[in-house]
Amino acid sequence: MKIENMEYDSLLERFKEILRLSNLKFTKQREAVLQTLYHHHDHFTPEHLYLLIKEKYPNLNVGIATVYRTLNLLEESDMVTSISFGAQGKRFELANRPHHDHMICRSCGSIIEFEDPSIEKRQLIVAKEHGFKLTNHLMQLYGICKDCRSKK
Repeated sequence: MKIENMEYDSLLERFKEILRLSNLKFTKQREAVLQTLYHHHDHFTPEHLYLLIKEKYPNLNVGIATVYRTLNLLEESDMVTSISFGAQGKRFELANRPHHDHMICRSCGSIIEFEDPSIEKRQLIVAKEHGFKLTNHLMQLYGICKDCRSKK
């Protein structure tokens, strides 16, 4: 069995357990949400995710409300993370990827992922200096991307 299939199977089993604990049924529609998130490494609005599901599974009767509810359940269970865009809503990504931070363009909304070991190390030092046990973090830097700046 391929590692990718093992990883997805593990996510799927975790998802089924979350549904069971929430007294919800496992459905093909809910699985389609998980599969689409898994196979597309991007930051999705619920609407964009819904359109991808409709495109990939044209015969599956799935509603936008199912996408929203499933994303909320996955986020509450720490299987997905989100970035809030205020009035523009949230964008979601599957949380199975290695830790990374985000730079978000205030002009076009593009998201640039990055990893910086020196930032990670400095956060631990600052937390220790304050007697704080760091368990998790989310860094979002806001500004204007290179493409938008070059257009002006």
